[in-house]
Amino acid sequence: GGTEVGTAAPNPRGRVAGLARLSGRTLEGVEARGKNLLLGFGDLVLHSHLGMNGSWHVYRRGAAWRKSPAAAWAVLRGGEWEAVQFGGPTLRVLTAAAAKRDRQLAGLGPDILAPDFDLAAAVPSLREGRVRTLSRYASKNANSAGVTLGEALLDQGRIAGIGNIFKSEACFAARLDPRRRLGELTDAELKSVLRTARHQMQAAVADGRHPGAVYRRAGRPCPACGTPIAARGQGDANRTTYWCPGCQR
Repeated sequence: GGTEVGTAAPNPRGRVAGLARLSGRTLEGVEARGKNLLLGFGDLVLHSHLGMNGSWHVYRRGAAWRKSPAAAWAVLRGGEWEAVQFGGPTLRVLTAAAAKRDRQLAGLGPDILAPDFDLAAAVPSLREGRVRTLSRYASKNANSAGVTLGEALLDQGRIAGIGNIFKSEACFAARLDPRRRLGELTDAELKSVLRTARHQMQAAVADGRHPGAVYRRAGRPCPACGTPIAARGQGDANRTTYWCPGCQR
């Protein structure tokens, strides 16, 4: 069976999301799609996306929270535990039917951490993305071979789940320059960076840490060759990419 939950929304954002509709219902399942978390409550779904600054915390009932209660958008309580969402761009309650039709969710590419992630099928998705991508990190010319590798890895309509840290770290570990255009890269090179990103992210899930070879290390020596790490914004969202000009080609 599932867990019957009680809800609270200390911050007005949670009340706007309709969190009270879930009170007294049973949590039947949790699904991650890229950076989107879907909590199933029968014919209702809680959709959460944490963006850059949001987070879910899990506490024993009565334990002190690490952030102010006023900053809590959503509180789900069941048994001895409570889960609290602080911040993030998305918190909404949908019907299960609406979630299946939702354009934001339907526009996601293959999930990099899905158990059935197919590396061979992911390469064309990384190259072409959706006919009309819905990601806010997508390039405006989303289907062009002129899109850079760094832009493409952040486009959730191409591959879902890769964020700015693993964009930079996977490109470094695969020794690929994130400024190269997709049309210049072979399928083998794209497989290499996707495989690397998946392994790095799986390791981060297991131990809670991420690699730190280049991310936020601009000007410091590359751990492989000593060349100073470079940094530059990429794409319409101008997300900063870090790379080694000496190692990555």
